Amino acid sequence: MEFIDLKAQYKGLQRSIQSRIAKVMESAQFIMGPEIAELEAALAARVGAGHCISCASGTDALMLAMMALGIGYGDEVITSPFTFIATAEMIAILGAKPIFVDIDPRTYNIDPKKIERAISSRTRAIMPVALYGQCAEMDEINAIAALHKLPVIEDAAQSFGGTYKNRPSCNLSTIGCTSFFPSKPLGCYGDGGACFTNDDQIAVAMREIRVHGQDRRYHHTRLGFNGRLDTMQAAILLAKLETFDQELKVRNSAAAQYSRRLKDVAQVPYVEPHNTSAWAQYTIQVDHRSDVQKELNRLGVPTAIHYPIPIHLQPVFSHLNLPNGSFPISEAAGERVLSLPIHGYISESDLELVTSSLAKVLTSSTELVGSRK
Repeated sequence: MEFIDLKAQYKGLQRSIQSRIAKVMESAQFIMGPEIAELEAALAARVGAGHCISCASGTDALMLAMMALGIGYGDEVITSPFTFIATAEMIAILGAKPIFVDIDPRTYNIDPKKIERAISSRTRAIMPVALYGQCAEMDEINAIAALHKLPVIEDAAQSFGGTYKNRPSCNLSTIGCTSFFPSKPLGCYGDGGACFTNDDQIAVAMREIRVHGQDRRYHHTRLGFNGRLDTMQAAILLAKLETFDQELKVRNSAAAQYSRRLKDVAQVPYVEPHNTSAWAQYTIQVDHRSDVQKELNRLGVPTAIHYPIPIHLQPVFSHLNLPNGSFPISEAAGERVLSLPIHGYISESDLELVTSSLAKVLTSSTELVGSRK
């Protein structure tokens, strides 16, 4: 069993993908070819944003967004400690300081009730993360930001395809940033990403920044970097967009089956009634995770941990002096979360194997612990 079966996806989309790739090869427009504009138009239309700016990765998308907002040395950006390191990494690389706020224990997203006390005179933006495919409480976050005249950057690396109160992720704030890493709900065959905004001036800035700060060839209006999406990756994403809605349906069906079958043996994901998740991951919580993971692997069930060590406890951020206990909800989640296989081509037999194996392992684990008391 594959944790994410990209081989099955390719088999189903092979003709369309190969046709798209062949067109790029024949044109030899490998950088900023026509597929880039076609993809950006399709993505912008899908989320209802005025602008889509494709880029080389989800990490670059965060960098583009913050550079366009002028975030730099001495500034502070409020975000979550329970996410992939890229979120805080890009803040620090720009010379700013990540200010962490603990998460909601049910959704794993930043707790809006704790944001305002983290705002200071140096705060330049709020960057909520839509973890595992579910959007954060964006209305509440946007209201706090508006009160303090701050922009909001939605780190939607895992939630493209999800919705918040019937509005698409990536079009819920000042700038939305997503990733097209191969394992994402919509993924290319390498790195890729995109930024979305309705602000014309921010869009111009991001378009220039991704090509070394150029507004036209060899005329540089600002500092930038090489953050372009390859034309080949755009072509692949265009092919995958054709079946994206169907894949989301399969992910949601699989998640519903998991939750129904596992709710009595594990802590299953909670999705707010006003949200739909893109199910980038289906993540449960279990006791004795290491033992459970080893036993599942023995039974042929692959798993992953997203994420075992919160960012504030990573060695690279030790200078922030945020010891264990600083963000207890994030730390507790990091010790117990376990992600199960989910993708747009998962079969009923795979779902049955995962759920039956997990029920067996968790029951055995509980009995073993009970016998030791």
